[in-house]
Amino acid sequence: TVQTNLKFDKDNVLVVFSNGRLHAISCIDGEVLWKKDFEAESFEVQQVIQPPGSDLIYVVGFAASYQFEMYQINAKNGELLKHESASFSSGFSGEVSLVSTETVVALDSTGSILLTISFQDGKISSQQTPISNLVEDSLGPAVIIPLSVSGVFAIKTDAVTVFIRVIGEGKLEVVEKTTHEIAVSDALSISEDQQAFALIQHASSEIHLTVKLAHDWDGNLLKESVKMDRQRGLVHKVFINNYIRTDRSYGFRVLIVMEDHSLLLLQQGEIVWSREDGLASIIDVTTSELPVERNGVSVAKVEHNLFEWLKGHMLKLKGTLMLASPEDMAAIQSMRLKSSEKSKMTRDHNGFRKLLIVLTRAGKLFALHTGDGRIVWSHLLQSLHKSEACQSPIGLNLYQWQVPHHHAMDENPSVLVVSRCGPSSDTPGVLSFVDTYTGKELSSLSLDHAVVQVIPLPYTDSTEQRLHLVINADKHAHLYPKTSEALSIFKREFLNIYWYSVEDQNGIIKGHALKCKCTGKVADEFCFDTRDLWSVVFPSESEKIVATVTRKLNEVVHTQAKVVADQDVMYKYISRNLLFVATVAPKGSGEIGSVTPEESWLVAYLIDTVTGRILHRVTHHGSQGPVHAVFSENWVVYHYFNLRAHRYEMSVIEIYDQSRADNKDVWKLVLGKHNLTSPISLFSRPEVITKSQSYFFTHSLKAIAVTSTAKGITSKQLLLGTIGDQVLALDKRFLDPRRTVNPTQAEKEEGIIPLTDSLPIIPQSYVTHALRVEGLRGIITVPAKLESTTLVFAHGVDLFFTQLAPSRTYDSLTEDFSYALLLITIVALVAAIFVTWRLSERKELQEKWR
Repeated sequence: TVQTNLKFDKDNVLVVFSNGRLHAISCIDGEVLWKKDFEAESFEVQQVIQPPGSDLIYVVGFAASYQFEMYQINAKNGELLKHESASFSSGFSGEVSLVSTETVVALDSTGSILLTISFQDGKISSQQTPISNLVEDSLGPAVIIPLSVSGVFAIKTDAVTVFIRVIGEGKLEVVEKTTHEIAVSDALSISEDQQAFALIQHASSEIHLTVKLAHDWDGNLLKESVKMDRQRGLVHKVFINNYIRTDRSYGFRVLIVMEDHSLLLLQQGEIVWSREDGLASIIDVTTSELPVERNGVSVAKVEHNLFEWLKGHMLKLKGTLMLASPEDMAAIQSMRLKSSEKSKMTRDHNGFRKLLIVLTRAGKLFALHTGDGRIVWSHLLQSLHKSEACQSPIGLNLYQWQVPHHHAMDENPSVLVVSRCGPSSDTPGVLSFVDTYTGKELSSLSLDHAVVQVIPLPYTDSTEQRLHLVINADKHAHLYPKTSEALSIFKREFLNIYWYSVEDQNGIIKGHALKCKCTGKVADEFCFDTRDLWSVVFPSESEKIVATVTRKLNEVVHTQAKVVADQDVMYKYISRNLLFVATVAPKGSGEIGSVTPEESWLVAYLIDTVTGRILHRVTHHGSQGPVHAVFSENWVVYHYFNLRAHRYEMSVIEIYDQSRADNKDVWKLVLGKHNLTSPISLFSRPEVITKSQSYFFTHSLKAIAVTSTAKGITSKQLLLGTIGDQVLALDKRFLDPRRTVNPTQAEKEEGIIPLTDSLPIIPQSYVTHALRVEGLRGIITVPAKLESTTLVFAHGVDLFFTQLAPSRTYDSLTEDFSYALLLITIVALVAAIFVTWRLSERKELQEKWR
């Protein structure tokens, strides 16, 4: 903490408390003048107070659950002037709240008694007041709401919030009561001796804004009511600013932060502007297809209702008759933009138009249109609202729940939102099901078990709902949806379901399978016991897990065969059960440069998650994290720091199947004497070989992804989120482990690039061009229907979306293609053919008359 509300001159001392120590720092050169250690005294500091214009510092807190301590310190030299303590048999709960420079308030351990503690002139005096004296019919323990308004604090119970002023020597006066949810701003100085603050109360679909003077609760400087969308939730924070009106009276602007992390500026009872800043904290992304546009079927139910449709046609008519006002013309222009091809609310044949469904840290879902980036709908999930049953709801992940195809298009697609009621992994979970076309929360389930892991299964029922396994803290597997059809499908595939878990802190990776139905209290037909199949334990003294990555579940591989130079064929080892694991030395898990090259190393593993077999292991000596990795097809690329070279590196590992190496003879393929169709079991030891190579790379990375296309034919590109908050596209051919300094002619024809020690950074390869995605945290790629194109979405504080063609648009015409010239050419060719045919006929006739 840092002392606030102070004006620092060159001769001032800045007092900072951190990690149990109090420091005094000179404002001239930043030198630490003195420091006082409270950590060794088992003293829990609650407040550091320096009265304005005083050279005294008061440090108050708890020495035990029942002991209140006060230290008086000289701000100039750190000398301890006085130390007082007082015991309270009822103990303390929560934190101490500062009311004035010499008075604090706290609650006892039961939350039913308010303690007012004063330390005027270094002497501790206290007063105990039952909460029932202040709040009638109070139920349950109370909570103190600290305010920055001098001499005032608030107490909140289940039924009411009470504002209390401290007057005289610890005397308390109730100045206001409210049953609504409230939010209070900091105090704002509007003159030398006056301070104002804003108070906001919720009432149904409105918020009531009141601005008061700190010393006068009876009068109001401003009182307004503003209509508020319920989807924004409650007001979390309030900031106030003032200005002078033309009549010399005070006017106020209020900036509020809502529960969904949106920002709104209020002035004169209106919302001047609003921003959806919740989109700056996206935690998961998935996509949804738009509705199919059918002949004779209006899609008005998706994007417009009948009234808006008629209103739009009336506006267009007014524009045609030159009767439209400037506001009408702006509305017509907006409608034209919305009705353009890019922003239509129906699918296009290339698959470019989609909905991006994003979940924010505030628990709000947004549907973003990929055509123009607009918000189609937003919904603050009720299941992520704070309640008695769920005190600290936290959104975790998004999953595809129902994806109807053409034969079931009467159903809208839906997503599954997984959350839990607290930061701990053993708190109960909540499942919410949301319609991706309307944003309506179809249903929600409050689970009686925790959610540690969610496994989407590759099976769907007749309504095309995807089956999911939810693993709880007791290692029980719960099947969803809980229907008899889903259960029968699940039982048929019971023996083919495997998964793994990673315990980062313990350095253990385990493989699991299903055992039998649950027994005991949690027994039901949709609950199953699990068993551990294998475990890989990394020695804690030499290795620490820093990164794990596997292939995307929906990735498409076009072919297993890879034709190399001299017409040779190599077969990719394609398995959805491969896991890449990166470990570093425990000393090397800190910041770059914190250890010597001899003390740090990085080890990369490829592990089969069904058997636990380690297929490949490589050690990079003198290297450390952070590690960013991406897995695609049969290769993995990872980025790390090389301490010996003082540069970043990127390494690639490719894995090939040797058991099919004999299938290179064309006659064997023709006569059917091959083993390409023979069944494969992961329990038999695979015959694999690996090829790897490392390259220097200039940039540090924040994220890494790979392009994905519909059929997997198009060449791959790596998408690198650089430290400069830009996205760089790097051709996978630069990370080919078969690159050599002098490639042969056959290798050149194959497209192998001559070997260099560094990966090139081509300025034209920046996907974001000159733009920056501030605070870049993730890159998502989505295949379009057009094989040459992939959709790229990067998110951070900013959002960025684009279409990318790694091998150029070989399967479509460009947007600037001249169709008129093509038509003229065709007409000219047809005319030329007709003319030459007539001339040929005439020549033949003349030859016959000779």
